[in-house]
Amino acid sequence: MTKWRCVLKLNSTRKPVAGSIKALSDAIRRGADLRILTGFIHGEHIDPDSDSTEIIREVSEFAVTYLLKDYWVAGMMSLRQPISLPTGFGGVSSMSFFMYNQNGQQAIARPYLDGVSRKGIMGDSPFEQPPDMPKYHIINNWDEGTNAPSQNFIYDFEAFRYIVNDSWQEALSHDARGNIRSGSLKDLTDAFSEGCDVKIGVSGLCNDLTGSTSEAVDNEVFVKTGWTYYYTDQKLFMVGSHPVIRCKPGIPLQYESRGWDFGWLFVRSDGHVVYRRCDPYSLKFSDSEYRLPIRWFVR
Repeated sequence: MTKWRCVLKLNSTRKPVAGSIKALSDAIRRGADLRILTGFIHGEHIDPDSDSTEIIREVSEFAVTYLLKDYWVAGMMSLRQPISLPTGFGGVSSMSFFMYNQNGQQAIARPYLDGVSRKGIMGDSPFEQPPDMPKYHIINNWDEGTNAPSQNFIYDFEAFRYIVNDSWQEALSHDARGNIRSGSLKDLTDAFSEGCDVKIGVSGLCNDLTGSTSEAVDNEVFVKTGWTYYYTDQKLFMVGSHPVIRCKPGIPLQYESRGWDFGWLFVRSDGHVVYRRCDPYSLKFSDSEYRLPIRWFVR
C-alpha cells in the first residue's frame, strides 16, 4: 500500500496544531503528492436549511502543487467537476479548480464547459456574505457572470490535514537550456524504461501572468505526466503532462481577473516547453513556447 503521512494539521481557526509548515514545503520541494483532509457539518456547509449535524470528512487530491519563494505551498484540484452531496453532480458542467494554501486560505475558479455565451463584466465583482453560512468568509469575487468566475475565501473547516506521498525520487535537474545541474538523463530514462511514473517541476511557468517577468514571485509548479518519449540517438526525453492550472504568483496564491488559465504542457529535457493554453473566458486554445528550468521525478 502506498504510504501517506500527515505533515501539517490546522485547527478550525487555521492555526498549526501538529506537524509543521516546513515539513510540508520540504515534501512538496521533493515532488511529493498532496491530499488535504477537511471536516464539515452537513447542515452548515452542504444544506443550510437542514438541521443535520452529521460531520462529513472529505479528502481531495491536489494534483497541481506550487512552491512559491521556495517556502510557500499551494495546491489545486485539476480534474474536479461540481459535486452535489450526497446525490451526484451539481449545477452546470464546469471545472472546479479549488485552491488551498498552506495557511488554509481557499479559492475557486470555475470555467464553464456548456458552451453558453455569457456577458458578465470582467473585474472586481460585488458580493454579500451568505447570512446562512457563518463559517464562509468571502475575501473577494471576480468576473461574476462571465464564463470563468473566481473567488477567494476562507471556510472554517473543523480541521485541515495536509497529507503527502513522499515517494518520488529526483532523477534529473537542468537549467532552461538543458545544462544538467544534478542527476543524469540516464537515471531518468532507465526509470522511464522500467515503467516508472514521471513527474515534473517547472520553474517560472507563471511568470508572464504578472505582466512583468522581472517582478514575478519565484514559482515552481509540479504536475504528473502521462505520455513519455525518448529519442535514443538525440538523447532527448520529452513528456506530455496532465492538466495544469497557472495562477499569477503571489503569497498567498489567489485567483484574480485574467490572472489564471489552464492547459497542458509538452516538456523536453533540453528546457523546451510548449504550453497549450485554454483561455477560461472563451475556451479558445493557443500554444506558447518557453525555455524553463525543469526538475524530473520518478516513482
